[in-house]
Amino acid sequence: MRLTVRGALLFALGACLSGCTAEEPVELADLILTGGLIWTGPEALLSGGDLPTALAVADGRVLAVGSDAEIERFAGAATERIVLEGRRVVPGLMDSHTHFVAGGFELAGVQLRDAATPEEFARRIGAYAAAHPGEWVMGGQWDHELWGGELPRRDWIDSLTAESPVFVSRLDGHMGLANSRALELAGVTVETPDPPGGTIVRDDEGEPTGVLKDEAQSLVYDVVPPVSDQERDRALQAAVEHALARGVTMITDMGSWQDLEAYRRAQARGDLSLRVYSIVPLRSWKRLAELVAGEGRGDHRLMWGGVKDFVDGSLGSTTAWFYDPYDDAPETTGLVVSDTVELRRNIIAADSAGLHVVIHAIGDRANDWLLETFALASAANGERDRRFRIEHAQHLTREAIARIASDGVVPAMQPYHAIDDGRWAGKRIGPERIKTTYPFRSLLDAGAHLSFGSDWTVAPIAPLLGIYAAVTRRTIDGANLGGWVPEEKIGVVEALTAYTAGNAYASFLENELGRLQVGKYADLVVLSADILAIDPVQIADAQVDLTMVEGKVVYRRPF
Repeated sequence: MRLTVRGALLFALGACLSGCTAEEPVELADLILTGGLIWTGPEALLSGGDLPTALAVADGRVLAVGSDAEIERFAGAATERIVLEGRRVVPGLMDSHTHFVAGGFELAGVQLRDAATPEEFARRIGAYAAAHPGEWVMGGQWDHELWGGELPRRDWIDSLTAESPVFVSRLDGHMGLANSRALELAGVTVETPDPPGGTIVRDDEGEPTGVLKDEAQSLVYDVVPPVSDQERDRALQAAVEHALARGVTMITDMGSWQDLEAYRRAQARGDLSLRVYSIVPLRSWKRLAELVAGEGRGDHRLMWGGVKDFVDGSLGSTTAWFYDPYDDAPETTGLVVSDTVELRRNIIAADSAGLHVVIHAIGDRANDWLLETFALASAANGERDRRFRIEHAQHLTREAIARIASDGVVPAMQPYHAIDDGRWAGKRIGPERIKTTYPFRSLLDAGAHLSFGSDWTVAPIAPLLGIYAAVTRRTIDGANLGGWVPEEKIGVVEALTAYTAGNAYASFLENELGRLQVGKYADLVVLSADILAIDPVQIADAQVDLTMVEGKVVYRRPF
């Protein structure tokens, strides 16, 4: 995408800030922000001279950036003003990997993320079931590592939930616990075989314990009643409000066609207050290709054109696909959750249709398989700017790190996972394999275009927390004060770039978003603290004071 004619004129106006005479007419701003610290993008600290303190906005785009005195010439009688009082302004923060509408539903579900004992886990589920009699109990985000690594069992909760079917997910979404009522509705018994790409966890007698991994979860999801459009719309709005309060101005959603329709309804109502890149399942690539042919790829508020699938599972569920067995589960090297022949065929076909292909891969073998498949697609379909993405790219070989950069593949990563998984990843894969786990520094040094997100609801949708994680790599248990695998730490500017310009690039939007430059959209965030100056350990405590999309305030923190 290129600047519009008007954008080019705005660029010229901005460029002449220091050279125009007072007599030359200028376009008046709708809004000016003054008295702050404006970080325009990764080049800001390299340009020399005084850093900007003010910014002018017209028609939703950046009109000019400069000193307070330079920006004052764009003020008119109708221009609104925001006095920043020395606060830091950064481009709108983007999240390159969410399960966004699902996150809205999770906000209303049972909350298990910090349940630290089996007893507390069961108590919360029982209390939720008692408050919602007869309804499905969903959500959860439990983490069995908090109580030592024992997987939960249905007998923990059956007596508390006899009338309510329960299916609560582990925080990574790659396994969940069903109670006996849910297993009964799903028809899961001792005779039920493991489905392809999934595992039914069983006790010593072969009885299902209630834990279902990866594709086995579909056995229960298939009998969960569908939600209505109205319920989905409410979940979306809850998610939007939650994200804006955390400075998120754009999300990439790894969702469904139903989610895309919810975004379209919200946009038609004028209720879509942030930007969305809506990704749909790879298996539906023909349907998406038809939509793109008929309606294009949306606009800068709601975009589509990307497809997603999975190679493997997750580290926490011991279903990420590795070359070597897990240290703490030597009977397995993980799972391939998709038929690799079909997956490769669909990747090549979707790419041939000009779609943006983004694929989940976590284990080292999964990432190598995917890089080879991407190379086959590029060879089969010819040269173009395709920007294949690996979602997560967590555990890489040294060769894969170099190949990601040389092949122009975008690693879409989630820094919070490093400080979460770092508590126990060593026992899963040992001291050697963790050396290239979440290798942010190595990928940047190799020349990769790093893109950051949260994987919400797997992790909090909170870019400031993600920046803290990437820079400090301090695990959430309070250990590793110097950083877990500290050689892979990166700087604050590098992490902030991954959440702004890096994410714009990962979505083909670098000409419109990601930097506070003349002609680009005025998406920005005002922070309570200068994250470029404070001790990085304090970044997690910084607050979002104001969030703006296209020059309009969409969130303001009371203070």
